[in-house]
Amino acid sequence: MGKVSLVLTVYFEEPFWVGVFEKTEHGKLSVSKVVFGAEPKDCEVFEHFLKHYDELRFSPAVTTVAGKTISNPKRMQREARKQTSASGIGTRSQQAIKLQQEQNKVIRKSKSREQKEAEKERQFELRQRKKSEKHKGH
Repeated sequence: MGKVSLVLTVYFEEPFWVGVFEKTEHGKLSVSKVVFGAEPKDCEVFEHFLKHYDELRFSPAVTTVAGKTISNPKRMQREARKQTSASGIGTRSQQAIKLQQEQNKVIRKSKSREQKEAEKERQFELRQRKKSEKHKGH
């Protein structure tokens, strides 16, 4: 049985607080983004995790390399500062979120196209029916 890890990162993204759930399973990374609004307290984050975890929509899995375990706390602090200042929070996570957004965009466009075509077909049928009703009396 493989190792599954879940990491939650909460950060401020103007004007809201955002939480990013990173799930690593079998060497694949999946990400879900949650907007909290006002700054959440620890108990609120934990409560949200317990109540709404099954409602999270994770992105498609992206392959990832396993991170090294670092035991030195100063080194860990330096690494965390470097990650948050230079490239933002979790670039792989952001790529996974972007991939999910693009897939949702494609789905949304196809649904919209189908609805437009159905509406055009309905309008065409309505015009044909009206046209045939005009000629019935003659």
